[in-house]
Amino acid sequence: MPELPEVEGVVRSLAPAATGRTIRDIKVSDTIIRSKSEAKEAILKNSSPEEFAGQLRGMTITNVTRRSKYIYFHLEKDGEPHLLVSHLGMSGAWFAVRETGEVAEDKFRRHIHVIFAMEDGGLLVYADIRRFGELRLIREEADHPPLLTMAPEPFDETAAGHFLSMCKTPKYAGKPIKETIMDGKVISGCGNIYATEALFRTGIHPGRKTGRISMLRLESLFHEIQKVLAEAIEAGGSSISDYRNINGEAGNMQERLRMYGRKNCPGCGAETKRMTIGGRTSVYCPKCQH
Repeated sequence: MPELPEVEGVVRSLAPAATGRTIRDIKVSDTIIRSKSEAKEAILKNSSPEEFAGQLRGMTITNVTRRSKYIYFHLEKDGEPHLLVSHLGMSGAWFAVRETGEVAEDKFRRHIHVIFAMEDGGLLVYADIRRFGELRLIREEADHPPLLTMAPEPFDETAAGHFLSMCKTPKYAGKPIKETIMDGKVISGCGNIYATEALFRTGIHPGRKTGRISMLRLESLFHEIQKVLAEAIEAGGSSISDYRNINGEAGNMQERLRMYGRKNCPGCGAETKRMTIGGRTSVYCPKCQH
């Protein structure tokens, strides 16, 4: 699943390609239409394909930003602001093209689900291989309360204090530290890949209970998370599976990962171990992490 650095990479390439353009029409795939007819919520949330297209026609994209792992399309129509919230799920991707045949890679071309036809010509295309992503049109963040519970951005001044205070609460003190730092209410945008890296770099076992880690080590862990996320943003993200930016380009952070997916520890050479935490596989060194 794309984490903060991957979503940031999409936004940095998507914003200049989308900002200032007006949506002429929307086309939704037969797959999504069929899903909606079966009362399923595939990709389009709280809206039928007809409602979604009708509401977005004539809207102008005024900006594209990121909040945690979400892409925010800031929209305006008749002087009224709206917000299109996009989550990439496991395999979502955006493309700015003149026609759908330009979408990079056949696996994405075969799974195009929403096409935004722009008034100035060209398309913004949302493809999603596994259909776990979402598009949600709202007026403001408060219209979808879960957005309001996200932790501060990890580079904000308040982020460290928020992280430390959350770690002290009974809700998180008894949880494995890996599960705690993957919770978007504690740290925004840190998922399995970068949690694995930060824990290795600070020598903390992923299964160690959060409440049994000193404040000093927790501070060190938070700053390492910041460093890993910043490094990944600079590298264009990690293309472990289906992540691509709007030009179909992969990131190269996966080449710099020291623990995620490794069979041997790069520090001591020991065979790495695996355990399941929060439903995700955690890789760690039994000698270097405690």
